Amino acid sequence: MKYKFSLPLLAIFTIAACAPSGTISAETNSASCDTQKKLEQSEAGLSQEIICIKNSKGKMHIFTTEMAKTSAEQAKGLMFRTELPADRAMLFPFNKPRMASFWMKNTVIPLDIIFVKSDGIIQNIAENTVPYDETPVLASAPVTAVLEIQGGLSAKLGIKAGDKIHASSFTPTAAPAK
Repeated sequence: MKYKFSLPLLAIFTIAACAPSGTISAETNSASCDTQKKLEQSEAGLSQEIICIKNSKGKMHIFTTEMAKTSAEQAKGLMFRTELPADRAMLFPFNKPRMASFWMKNTVIPLDIIFVKSDGIIQNIAENTVPYDETPVLASAPVTAVLEIQGGLSAKLGIKAGDKIHASSFTPTAAPAK
């Protein structure tokens, strides 16, 4: 059986076929950033939470985030994984602020490593870190968490130092008085 398409209808199908099948991350307002939503464990057995980043233009980006809470989970991180979807992340929360240092040993994919201060503000970002590189990637000041997302995604989404992280288990505290 042959199908006959009109030119406008064919154009619509062509555009739909070329459009990305999913969004990089949902953009929404802060009222609909549900960091309290309960999620099941990840395939790696880690607890998961919703984390949102509000960029300087007011756009909210939502990530389903694996929580690397224990020292063993933090030591393994995203090592040996061959992909990290654009709407996924991993958070490394710390008990108290510290000078964080990460490396890419045994990490197959490039990552953006986002260093987060105690008030939830992004301190600095190491963009597109190089797979397998053992050179330390450092926070520029003490931080209470590190968030890893797909390499190059922070630039694509306009996420920069000074933007705010919203999460339920990583509850930002007021910055210490000087």
